[in-house]
Order: sequence, then structure tokens, then C-alpha cells
Amino acid sequence: MAGRLNRALSRGPINLLLAFLAILWLVPTLGLFLTSLMPADVVSGQGWWTIFSEPSVATLENYDKLIDNEEITGALVTTILVAIGGTAIPIVVGSLAGYAFAWLDFPGREWLFLLVVALLVVPLQMALIPMFSFYNDIGIFDTVLSLILFHTAFALPFAIFLMRNFFVGIPRDLLESARIDGASELRIFTRLILPLGLPAIASLAIFQFLWTWNDFLVALTFGRDTQPITVAIFSQFRQFGSNIDLIAPAAFISLAIPLAVFFAFQRYFVQGLLAGSVK
Repeated sequence: MAGRLNRALSRGPINLLLAFLAILWLVPTLGLFLTSLMPADVVSGQGWWTIFSEPSVATLENYDKLIDNEEITGALVTTILVAIGGTAIPIVVGSLAGYAFAWLDFPGREWLFLLVVALLVVPLQMALIPMFSFYNDIGIFDTVLSLILFHTAFALPFAIFLMRNFFVGIPRDLLESARIDGASELRIFTRLILPLGLPAIASLAIFQFLWTWNDFLVALTFGRDTQPITVAIFSQFRQFGSNIDLIAPAAFISLAIPLAVFFAFQRYFVQGLLAGSVK
């Protein structure tokens, strides 16, 4: 009992600090959600905390307006397509390349992997203007494909690095036994490597999905009529600063979807982060 009491007292200040930080992070999200349920005049005149004293002001009318707004709903569909494409392609290509760098012998393997690591430090801002010109030349500017390809290109170095570090930790005996049984490299990859690499794949999916979903700069640069949700919300706010009844539900939905993806894969998150940390 004394030991438990000492541990509780020693951890008490840390737990209180963590609880305080959690509240600081949750209050804006809660405020955004409650704002999305309130009429614009109530929010602007009294504030979102009014809902605690007057629960009757809550309404789903804002979400009905959001569904009827073609610009926001179209942007949401565009964001889903870009996020799925910009996540799935790096996972597939990064997994294949990671397996090759981890377990296949080919000339220049170490130098090529060093080049991949070096590409991690290249900022995407330096490629915006060249890619803008290139997309114009080949005729894919202002398309979903252009956004997917750009996100894929800058996601591949991290994807290959993460997957290679995870795959290299798989015992060699498993691969050798599969080769002795006559399994091809493709069969080993699909039936053995991918199931074992699920934690790293889930972590990569979380990172990449959140990055592509919340992206603003790339979408603003390569999209004019093709606008993801972040640009669409920004455009609405810039043109109609008082329509909080439309901006708030759109922003909350934009926040809720990636949050749901994170919670769906969170059990694999720590395992994937620690990929390759222990040899």
C-alpha cells in the first residue's frame, strides 16, 4: 500500500500536467463542434459556450446546409480521392522498394538507399514551381492526378526508409525457409513480408493520410477548379467571413475523418514508429 501511495504521489504532478495539456488540446475541438451546431447569429453574438446554458439553440440545420453546398461536398470527395490515392501508392511502392533494399542483393544497393535517405531533407516548396510548369506542359495541371502524384513523390523517401528499416528486422531464417520450399520473391513478399509488416504499413498509412488530407500549400498551388477541403474552407472564409454556420461544420468534418483513421490504426502506431530501432 505504501509503495502504491508513493507511486501515485510521484506521478501525480505529471498526470495533472498531462490532463491540463489534454484539456488545452480538446477545448478548441469541442468549441468547433459546438459552434457547428449553433446558428451563426448566436455564435457571433454570445459565443459557443452559450449552448451549456441554452441547449435548445443546438440544431443540425448547419449540416443540412453543408450537404446542399456543392462546392464543399465536391471538395470533400476530391480530398478523399487525393488522400486515398496519395496514401495507397506510396504504401505499395514503398513496401516493394523497402523489401528490395532489405533483402535483395543488387549493385549499388547501399548507395541508392543513401540517396533515398538524402531525399528526406528536400523541402517540397522548392519543387512547387518546377512541377507547376511540368504539369502545365503535360496537361495534368488542376487535376486530382497531379495532386496524387506530387504527394506520392514526396512521400516515397520516407515510405521506403520506414519499410526498409522494419523489413530488415525480420529474421532471415523465415525468408530462407520460404526460399527452400520453392517460394518466389513475389510470393514471399505477399504471403510473408506484408502480414509481418502490418504495423509499419499502418503507421505509414496514418502519417501519409494525415499529411495529404490536411495539405493546403500543394492543393492551393496545383488546384484551381480541383480544390480539396482545406482550400474550399479557406475560399469560403475569405469570401464570406460571416458564414460561420457553413465553415464550422465543414471544418469539423475535415477534422473528424482523419481523427477516425488515426484511432482505427493507433494500436499499430507505436510498433511502426519503433521499426528498425532494435537490431
